[in-house]
Amino acid sequence: MKQSATHRALAILELLVGLPAGMGLGEICARLDIPKSIAHRLLALLAERRLVRQEPATAHYVLTLELSLMGARHLAGIGLVDVGQPILDRLAAATGELCRLAVVEGEGMVWVAKAQGARYGLRYDPDAGTRVVLHATATGKAWLATLPEAEALRIVEATGFATPRHFGPNAIAESRTFGVELARTRERGYGLAVEEGEAGIAAVAMVVRASPEASAPAVGTLSVAGPVTRLTADRYRHFVKELAGAAAELSALWPIRQPLGGAATHLEPRGHRPGDGAIRHVA
Repeated sequence: MKQSATHRALAILELLVGLPAGMGLGEICARLDIPKSIAHRLLALLAERRLVRQEPATAHYVLTLELSLMGARHLAGIGLVDVGQPILDRLAAATGELCRLAVVEGEGMVWVAKAQGARYGLRYDPDAGTRVVLHATATGKAWLATLPEAEALRIVEATGFATPRHFGPNAIAESRTFGVELARTRERGYGLAVEEGEAGIAAVAMVVRASPEASAPAVGTLSVAGPVTRLTADRYRHFVKELAGAAAELSALWPIRQPLGGAATHLEPRGHRPGDGAIRHVA
């Protein structure tokens, strides 16, 4: 099927993500199967909109910071981080581990904010702003467990259980086992991942809902993660109470209000119905 110019332009932007050295015109065309004349025209348009630039020394095309700035302005506009960050900070202080907020975006999730509670020893501290690998994280399991099972499995199966190379050895790779894990998650009331989202890391997560009502759709999650040497079963079970309180507090503040008395902003997850990282050693 012939792709539209819009689809191809977006594919170029996605291809260049995470490539600080960029990519030449020929490689872009080969990777995306786009004729050079069309790719050149689209890149010129993206450059005109300050979304990409061409490096003089290599002639490679690289992303600018414009998309990052747009995302930052959007987050600032809806007030999500402003409201969520103090809650994350208190949770991190109480647990002494990394705490993160992820929000539902369509049929996926994105990490949007974090607070580091570890002050010494091993510290798990991945970057924010990336998509959640749903089947291999406590965060993804917590959210998917709120959906009808058929819908949750459809979402995960659509990803092909694709797992980044640096993830842990216990990541689930097929539907039947994941269905069993979702049932366990519902029974527990929280998501759990031990050496799945990262080798040597354990994490626990609870959902944030669109309102304090238990039947409200899940719009995000709060999670606590840290090295398995510290985040033992007894310790992460102890954190569930802290997580529940923080999630309830954030749910009570949802939907996030626009500044200056603007209209309420609700990050509505598609398909809902009412009812990547590093381990660092610090001194």
